[in-house]
Amino acid sequence: MPMKEKIRAIIADAAGRAFQNGRLPSAVLPGYEVEEPKIKAHGDYATNFAMTAAAVYRMPPRAIAEVIISHLDHSGQFISRTEIAGPGFINFFVNPASWLPTLETIHTDPAYGACDLGRGRSIMVEFVSANPTGPLHVGHGRGAAVGDSLANILSFCGWKVQREYYVNDAGNQIMTLGRSVYLRWRETCGEKIPFPEDCYQGDYIVDLAREMAEKNLLDSTGMDEPTVVKNCAEYAAGRIMDGIRRDLADFRIHFDNWFSEKSLFAGNAVADTLESLRAGQFAYEADGALWFKSTAFGDEKDRVVIRNNGEATYFASDIAYHKNKFDRGFDRLVDIWGADHHGYIPRVKGAVQALGRSGDDIDVILVQLVNLLRNNAPVSMSTRSGTFVTLREVFDEVGVDAARFIFLSRHYDSPLDFDLELAKKKSNDNPVYYVQYVHARIASMLRKADEMGIGRISADTPVVSRLDQAEEIDLIKAAARYPDAVRTAARFMEPHRVTFYLMDLAACFHAYYNRHKVLGDDPELSAARLYLVCAVKKIIQNGLALLGVFAPESM
Repeated sequence: MPMKEKIRAIIADAAGRAFQNGRLPSAVLPGYEVEEPKIKAHGDYATNFAMTAAAVYRMPPRAIAEVIISHLDHSGQFISRTEIAGPGFINFFVNPASWLPTLETIHTDPAYGACDLGRGRSIMVEFVSANPTGPLHVGHGRGAAVGDSLANILSFCGWKVQREYYVNDAGNQIMTLGRSVYLRWRETCGEKIPFPEDCYQGDYIVDLAREMAEKNLLDSTGMDEPTVVKNCAEYAAGRIMDGIRRDLADFRIHFDNWFSEKSLFAGNAVADTLESLRAGQFAYEADGALWFKSTAFGDEKDRVVIRNNGEATYFASDIAYHKNKFDRGFDRLVDIWGADHHGYIPRVKGAVQALGRSGDDIDVILVQLVNLLRNNAPVSMSTRSGTFVTLREVFDEVGVDAARFIFLSRHYDSPLDFDLELAKKKSNDNPVYYVQYVHARIASMLRKADEMGIGRISADTPVVSRLDQAEEIDLIKAAARYPDAVRTAARFMEPHRVTFYLMDLAACFHAYYNRHKVLGDDPELSAARLYLVCAVKKIIQNGLALLGVFAPESM
C-alpha cells in the first residue's frame, strides 16, 4: 500500500475508534488531504483532516486533532511521532525503518507505480494531426512528445488507450498546396511566374515539383487548371504524409489509426451530422449559410458550418469527426492542439454537447510554442517562409532521447526554450543526461559488483536494516513518491510531472552517491546499498519508458 494510503488508513482507523469511544460525535469521514509538507521539519506527511471535519463534528479543529492523535494505533510502530501545527494540521513523522518495505514492493511489483485510475475505460488521444502541407517542425515535435507520453501514462494507469492521427486531407489548405506545386512545376518547364505570397514557399515545394517533372507525373494536356491543381495536391499531400510517417516513427511515435478527413465526406458523415444538429434545433440557416448555435453552449458567437457557396467549413468536418469518435465507443476524448486553437475549444465542446455527450467527455490540451535557440539566437520557424527547422533536423542533431525529454521538461501550457547546444552536452546541466546517467551509473555498479563477488539480496535479508543513513531514507522516500507522481500525471493529464519527478529522484540519488560509497569494503553493507540503488534503477527505467526515452546501460 502506498505511504499516503497507509496514513489515510491510520487516520480513518483512529476516527472510527474515537467515535466508538464517544470522543467524536459521528462516524462520517469528511473529505481531506494527505500531503507531504514543503518543509522537512514538519514531518513526512500532513493532513487537514481536523479542519475539514470541524463543520461535520461541530468541534474546534485542534480539539479534533488531539482526539485523532490520542486514538492512533502505535502497535506497529509505523509512526514515530505526531504533532499539531497551526490551526489544526496533523504532522506525521514516519519511523525510518517503516520505509524499508517500500524497497521490497519496488523489487517485486513488475508494474510498480501503476494504478487503476482509468478502470478499463476507453480513451482516444488524438495528437500531432499536422496538415500534410509541409514537413513536421519542432512545434509538432513537442505535441508529439506530449501526446505519446500522455498515452503511455494513461495506459499505465488503467485506461484502454488508442492513439490517432487526424489527416486533414480535404479543404483549402490542400488546394493551396496543389497550386503551390503546380506553379513550381510550371517553373521547371521554363515559365517565369510571380509566385503568390499565400502559397507555400519552402524548398520542399520545389523538390516536389521537380520530382513530378522528372517522373513525368503531370501532363496538363487537355485538363483544366483545377484538375491539374487537384492532381498536384493529391500527389504532394501523399508524399508529405509519407515523410511525416517516417519522421514520427523515427521519433518513436506510433499511431493505432490514421483517420482521413476525406472519408467523412465520402461517407456522408458530415451531411448526416449536420442534419442531426438541425433536428435538435442546434443548426439554422441565415444569410444563405448554415450556422451552428454555439452561443447556446457559451461560445461568443454562432459559427458557420456550410458557407453561402455550399462549401463545408473545417468546423463542420470537425463536428462530424468528433461524432465519429464517440460512435466508435470511446468513453473519453483527448485532443492535443497548438496554442493558436484556444478560441476553437468552446465551439467544439458545444458541438459535443449538442450531439448528446457531456462536455466533460472531451479534454483539450493546448501545447505552447517552442522557441528554438542556436548559439543563443532564435531560429525562425514558418511553414510558408521556407526558413523553418524541421523536427527531423532537431532530433538528428541532438538525439531522440534529448528531444523528447526536453519537450516534456515544462508544462505544455508554458512556452519552451529549446537550447540545441545544451541538449547535446554530456553534463548535469543537460536534464536528460542528468537522469539517464543515474541508470547508467547503477548498471555500472552491478557489473562491478559481479566482479567483486557481491551477490544480490532480497527483502528478508537482515542486512537491509543497515540502510539507516539519512540520505538512504531520503532516497527511499523519493522512490516511494513514484506511484503518486504517475497517478497525478494521469489524473491531470500532465506528463511533465513524471519528468519533474525523475529529475528530483536523480538529484536525490546524486546527493546520496556523493556522500556514501555503495560498493565498499563491507560486503553486507554493499549488498544492502546495491539493493537500494537497484530499486532506483528500476524506477528510472520505467519512468523514462513512460516518456518514450531510453535508459542506457552505459554512457
